[in-house]
Amino acid sequence: MQKSCALKKFDSSILLQNAFDAALITWLARIPERIGYITDFRSLLLTKALPVEDDILSQHQVYYYLNIVNSAGIKTAGIQPYLHLTNDERLRAREHIHALKDSHQPLVGINPGATYGSSKRWPPERYADLILKIINELNGRVVIFGSPSETEIAYSIMSLIKAKYQGKGLQTFNSESFILNMSGKTSLRELAALISQCNAFITNDSGPMHMASALLVPIVAIFGSTNKATTGPFGQGHKVISKNIRCAPCMKRECPDLHLKCMTDITSDDVFAGLKEVLPRERAIFLDKDGTLIEDRNYLNSFKDLVVFPEVKESLNKLTKQGFKLIGITNQSGIAREIVDKDFVIKSNTYLKDKLGIDDFYYCPHHPDERCPCRKPGLMFALMARIKHSVNLETSYVIGDKESDIMLAHNINATGILLAAHPPENTLASYIAKDLKDATDWILERESKSI
Repeated sequence: MQKSCALKKFDSSILLQNAFDAALITWLARIPERIGYITDFRSLLLTKALPVEDDILSQHQVYYYLNIVNSAGIKTAGIQPYLHLTNDERLRAREHIHALKDSHQPLVGINPGATYGSSKRWPPERYADLILKIINELNGRVVIFGSPSETEIAYSIMSLIKAKYQGKGLQTFNSESFILNMSGKTSLRELAALISQCNAFITNDSGPMHMASALLVPIVAIFGSTNKATTGPFGQGHKVISKNIRCAPCMKRECPDLHLKCMTDITSDDVFAGLKEVLPRERAIFLDKDGTLIEDRNYLNSFKDLVVFPEVKESLNKLTKQGFKLIGITNQSGIAREIVDKDFVIKSNTYLKDKLGIDDFYYCPHHPDERCPCRKPGLMFALMARIKHSVNLETSYVIGDKESDIMLAHNINATGILLAAHPPENTLASYIAKDLKDATDWILERESKSI
């Protein structure tokens, strides 16, 4: 390893690992700058040795590692971890769960394993009870996840569910209509893609929990022996279920007192209540800005040129009265091109929020060549809105004047409406409207038929 590092002639190394070996390798490779924490008696091997202070230890580990990066002089634009998936990966996962998925039936991921040890695992019988609640009370569907070493846990849960049905006098239970068991059947990226299709994810403290957090999927995390403050799901919109047990968190792989009360005291009702709290239920209208809400002036950079279309305010009022959240998402590459002032974009978005009653407004400042995840048709902002505003993406709409808006709708499994004076030859749009009023009328008529 040190030979490989030496051949690449690195100028600097940022050691996220706390181990002595990591520092030794970079020292032997003669990398000039070696930055890391003074753990494992390695301070003499580092050129910048960071103290491990009580304050940083009490924070989430995201901040623990960001502290190293910041100490290296690297500015971080954001702190929310984000796991990128290709559209093909997401679409393949969507096809895989197609038989289970319906926009009015929540799809819940279940991750009953944890590699650290049994003290992090909620009992299989509780998961079985929970899954039956999801199916019977929410009309939901479930995907069970797990590594190859955790398939027995999944099979145990399936057997318990079958036994509970038979105990009620029901001889048959068509599990394939309600449950997809993917334990031991996925690669790491396939796992991430399938998790991304879930409306919520219920899990022990585990790697897949952090993947779901980075995929911006709402999480119910079950914590017992480990520290929820430092290793819980990062970000907003999640729910941690734990009990105030005297000995928890003990940070042990196995319960030293042999009772595991930190886990067994958590009931299926506790977790089910957490699920109902995080499960996205709101419908939203995702709105483009230029050419949809206001006249497109080609890199608008002044309030004197900002003109709201006359039909917009009344149309949005109608949608709000029908219970829709209003979320603006706009690509503003003019900022990266140094044509548009960033402060003006922020101020104009705020102005439109206040004037039109829009709940939130997101903007992408990047150049298309940067291939960022937030530029439409990238779906990062829509996922952030799902977490922040509890938006059910599948029952929502995207309205815009460009095909990238319609591709965003396709990527999040929402309904896309294209604003166009003349119908294009090819579009993925479900409806082509001449303006926002036309789009609004179509949405309200469609919603009235689905009641």
